[in-house]
Amino acid sequence: SAADALPAPAIGPLTSVSPQPSKPMSKTVLNQAPSRDFSFVPDVSVVIPVYGCSSCLEELTERVLAAVKNESRTVEIIFVDDNSPDQAWERILELSQLHAEVRGLKLSRNFGQHAAISAGIARARGRAMIVMDCDLQDIPEEIPTLLAELKEDVEIVLGQRIERQDTWFKQAGSRTFYRTLGWLTDTNYDPSTANFGAYSRKVIDAMNAMPETDRFLPLLARWTGFRTVRTPVVHGERTVGKSSYTLSKLLQMATRIALSFSDKPLRLVMSASFALAGVGLCVAAFAVYRYLMGDIRVAGFTSILASVWLVGSFLMASIGVVGLYVGR
Repeated sequence: SAADALPAPAIGPLTSVSPQPSKPMSKTVLNQAPSRDFSFVPDVSVVIPVYGCSSCLEELTERVLAAVKNESRTVEIIFVDDNSPDQAWERILELSQLHAEVRGLKLSRNFGQHAAISAGIARARGRAMIVMDCDLQDIPEEIPTLLAELKEDVEIVLGQRIERQDTWFKQAGSRTFYRTLGWLTDTNYDPSTANFGAYSRKVIDAMNAMPETDRFLPLLARWTGFRTVRTPVVHGERTVGKSSYTLSKLLQMATRIALSFSDKPLRLVMSASFALAGVGLCVAAFAVYRYLMGDIRVAGFTSILASVWLVGSFLMASIGVVGLYVGR
C-alpha cells in the first residue's frame, strides 16, 4: 500500500493526521499497482461513505464498475470509512488490491455521513462525480442515467426516488427533517431526493472551497447556485444493516445545520424581543393608568413593575439587534 498525495507535511502509509476544524482526520490507502497513474484524471469519481455495510461492498464495487464501464468511461471509486464498527476498512483494503479503481479513506472517528462525503469530495479527481450510499438502496445501474443529464447548462443532477423502499417511520422522519430544515433556513426541500446525484467538476471545486465546519451536501450544492435538475431513479430495498438516523438525530442535525447556514433563529429571537417589548410597554402603561385611577395604593409598586418590564424589554430588543449583526 502507498499513501495518496496529501498537503504538506507528507505522511506515510496508514499514518493518522490531526483533524482540521472543517475537515475530518483521514488516512488514504491505494493499492500499489504498476498500471496505476496517480496523475490520471478519470471521467467519473464515485464517492461512497461507508458505515455498517461492509458485507455489501464487493457487490457494490462490481456493480458500479460494470455500470460505468458499460458507458466506456474511466472511473475511480472512493470509499470513505466513517469509523464503521464492522471491519469495513479491512474489506476496503482487500478491494483496493483487487481493483485498481478503488481508493480508500479512513476517518479517525465517526464524524458523520456528510463529513465523510466531504472528505471523499476533497480527494475526487474525476471530471464528474457521483455521490451514493453504500447500502445498495442507491442503485448503481442508475449512474448512467444521472450522468446522461449532466450537460453544458446542467451542473447538478439529483436522483428522485419516486417509490421509496423505506419503512413508513423512516419516510415520516425524513419528511419531518426536511420540513424543519426548510422552515429554519427559509428554503424548500424535496424529501424524495437525498445524496444520490451527479455533480460536475465546477460544482466539486466550488464545494471544496467552502470553509463550513458543519457539512450538509444538499445545502452546499444548492448554495453554489448552479442549475439543478431532478431525474427519476429506482430506489432499492435495504438488505444490509440499518439506518443510524433516528428522528431525534435528524432533528438535532436540522437544528445544527440551521445554526450554521441561516440567521433565522436570530431573527426569531429579535421578533420575540420586540413582541415582548410591546407587551412590556402595554403592561407599564396599564400599571400607570391604575395608579392614576387610585386602584394601586402600595407605594412603589407601579414604578417597580413599569421599570422591570421596560428594562427587560429593552434588553431583549438589544440582544435581538446584536444577534442580527452577529448573523451578518
